[in-house]
Amino acid sequence: MLAALIPTVLMTAIGIILVATGGAKFIGVVAGILVLAFCATALVGYIMGTIFVTRGASLAAVQNEFLSSVSHELRTPLTSIRMFIDTLREERVQDPAERQRCLTVINQELTRLDGLVGKLIELSKIESSHAVFDRRPLLVSDIVDDALASFEAIKFSGNVDLQVKIEPGLMVYGDRAALAQAVGNLLGNAWKYTRPHDKKIEVSATADAKHVTITVSDNGLGIPRGEQEAIFEKFQRGSAGLDSGGSSGSGLGLALVRAIVNAHHGKVDVRSDSDRGARLRIVLPRSSETP
Repeated sequence: MLAALIPTVLMTAIGIILVATGGAKFIGVVAGILVLAFCATALVGYIMGTIFVTRGASLAAVQNEFLSSVSHELRTPLTSIRMFIDTLREERVQDPAERQRCLTVINQELTRLDGLVGKLIELSKIESSHAVFDRRPLLVSDIVDDALASFEAIKFSGNVDLQVKIEPGLMVYGDRAALAQAVGNLLGNAWKYTRPHDKKIEVSATADAKHVTITVSDNGLGIPRGEQEAIFEKFQRGSAGLDSGGSSGSGLGLALVRAIVNAHHGKVDVRSDSDRGARLRIVLPRSSETP
């Protein structure tokens, strides 16, 4: 690119000289103007080419990083499945209880793999604007109820102090299933990163004249300020969860939440301090329509 820029600069200088020294010579002036016009076009082309090349390189880097992350996330369950299948195929385990444990692990890893692929497909559809949403006026209480229903299967494995505070009559416009999934992902995230004992989670919904805010709060590990933007990226998990040996999440749950909320012209954010819990908020445009 630089090799093309140097002659362009030299020709620009020649054009300026021709215009300046042309005087009454019409041909010299015209030639100078044409040279300057050519150089201006070349400079614009150089600038635009640099921009597109830089963007292309950045996109390629993002794509490579994404593929690397996907490969890593897929390789982990596949390696585990293959190891246990080889163990069973070669009959290295004779005890029926141990054989059953191997089958249980294989089933768990297949379920994890299926969930990961499903989330990737859904996230890809939303980000590429190929997802079809069934948009209609919705009561926020119905969205939260659906999310809580899906959360029942998660909290069945342990006790939690769950508080729900929803202002009555709040309305938004959107896809009920998608928004319930977003709130459900926040609930699941709160469950994962609260301590095994004394879990406390609160779901609330408030509104002002233009917006409805759905908040999921917990008393968990919290999220360091430097990670509060990164956790909404694909395959990113907070260091607190990793350091604590927490759940084996895929790092796609919050990325999916952000994609769903953005598709509904809203925003999602987090307010947290380390070891003081977290508050994740979904802010959506308020609707005045009735369901």
